[in-house]
Amino acid sequence: MSRRLEGKVVIVTGAGCVGPGWGNGRAVAVRFAQEGARIFAVDKSGDAMRETLERLEATGAEYASHLCDVTDSAAVKGMVEACVARFGRVDVLVNNVGGSAKGGPVQLSEADWDRQLNFNLKSVFLACKHVLPYMEQQGGGAIVNTASTSGIRWTGSSQVGYASAKAGIIQLSRVVAVEYAKKNIRVNTVIPGQMHTPMVEVRLAGQRSGGDVEALLAQRQARIPLGFMGDGRDTANAALFLASDEARFVTGAEIVVDGGMSVRCD
Repeated sequence: MSRRLEGKVVIVTGAGCVGPGWGNGRAVAVRFAQEGARIFAVDKSGDAMRETLERLEATGAEYASHLCDVTDSAAVKGMVEACVARFGRVDVLVNNVGGSAKGGPVQLSEADWDRQLNFNLKSVFLACKHVLPYMEQQGGGAIVNTASTSGIRWTGSSQVGYASAKAGIIQLSRVVAVEYAKKNIRVNTVIPGQMHTPMVEVRLAGQRSGGDVEALLAQRQARIPLGFMGDGRDTANAALFLASDEARFVTGAEIVVDGGMSVRCD
């Protein structure tokens, strides 16, 4: 490890996971800790964060945890204030909360549409809203938002709310990147593809393949030119670059982490 984030304070939302293994948020929290960051791990569920905190403890890094509903502005404001109270600043924000609901405009209910945009997109807006003043005051920072290949192309499942929200994250990141560039705040997006994360086995298999995990994994892997699925650690490594000083000249950009899936023509 080269300690690329030595001493930096990092908020990671969605740092928990629905099951054991490497979800995106868990992997980001642990990978950044390995690189010397002080981690403020955030999730709505304490149970979901248990393994994350165990893994953070094993790194020897300084960390704190916080429970927050990131669709609630007052709660997000309190989250940021709690981080500043604990660590004195916020150098990096990684927005990682998200989840899909199946259905196109006819199948998806209006209530589920609203929930998808709140969960996936409004959460990013609120975290940026409450973190940016601190970053501006301290003279800079970096924000990494997590989108999805569903936000840039059809990925094999009708999920119009999720896809729209993830596309919105990409454009939100670009707009904020330009607005805050002269304030030394960089904003970029990681775009994961069809990763093998605990969410696939716990939630998606039930939604899309009647609980047949192996069938769903085979279906997803068949779309990937590299022939295997990445996991949260691949997302974390891309986010690490964007959060680090190695990316000092990178803002308003996207890194696609999908094994080549999104550039296929067939």
